Amino acid sequence: MRESRFAAAGFAGVLAVALLAGCSGGSTPHGPASAGVQPSAGPAGTVRGVGPRTLHTLGTVPTPELPVTVASADGREVTVEDASRIIPLTGSIAEVVFSLGLGDNVVGRDIATTFQEAEGLPVVTHAHDVSAEGVLALKPTVLLADTDTGPSEALDQLRASGVPVVVLDTATGLDDVLPRITAVAEALGVPTAGAELAARTTAEIEAAQAKVSAGVPKPRVAFLYLRGTAGVYLLGGKGSGADSLITAAGGEDAGTALGLDAFTPITTEALVAARPDVILVMSKGLDSVGGVDGMVRIAGIAQTPAGRDRRVVSVEDGVLLSFGPRTAQVIGDLVEQLHAS
Repeated sequence: MRESRFAAAGFAGVLAVALLAGCSGGSTPHGPASAGVQPSAGPAGTVRGVGPRTLHTLGTVPTPELPVTVASADGREVTVEDASRIIPLTGSIAEVVFSLGLGDNVVGRDIATTFQEAEGLPVVTHAHDVSAEGVLALKPTVLLADTDTGPSEALDQLRASGVPVVVLDTATGLDDVLPRITAVAEALGVPTAGAELAARTTAEIEAAQAKVSAGVPKPRVAFLYLRGTAGVYLLGGKGSGADSLITAAGGEDAGTALGLDAFTPITTEALVAARPDVILVMSKGLDSVGGVDGMVRIAGIAQTPAGRDRRVVSVEDGVLLSFGPRTAQVIGDLVEQLHAS
């Protein structure tokens, strides 16, 4: 997760510290590529870890039709003439580029690019901040960034070097999946491949949602953003991103039901009122508080149905809120986990 998503919820200062602290070691929110989260069990309870998500690339490698001029989310018109050396500056954008079949053209990656296919690429960010020198050393022909990619000085330096920088609107919910695929494909001159990937992803999301049996009770799910090393414990609500996934998987977002905004500091009163049946967390966040044993010691969690039953779903940081082609797999896993007896 990136800092600006939390800044919108009014916690920019605290979360900047949290993200920097979390990104500096083995418990990083989007650390070096990993094989995924393996299930683990706590005493007398269920901890379900969602395993590695697989990239399914298109069957044929598309040939970019360039040059193309696109509207960048920063208000600029950007012309892309060459897509032979691509650097996506966020993991979620990289996921789209690889899924389009252009992974062989990618020469660098963001620290949040955690899927196996990108493991061997050099990292050009630190704690999500772009290193302009590191990027330019790889001689990119096009850069793809989010509106919250920074710092702005680094992006200005990259633009001044003459490399096209296409900025995309940050994806913050399920409704952003298809527009993001389309925008990336258009910027790289492969709109036909983009339409194919968008159609396939739509069908996969619909199939995942269809796994929810009609008439079954909706489990109440609390998404907790945890960074124990920085003392940050937040309860997700409307606009957190996880709320759209929980709803798609046939659950009820506990924070939204309480009328909370995207992220609110956890309090005992809020958790007790939320009454979650299941707690959804990012894997490294759970690790940062000492696993489920440590999490249930956070004030209020042990007093919830989910805390008492130790019913937790843990999803890899780099995929939960990526809102890309693998989102259907996340929803499918959540359906299975949330409705498990």
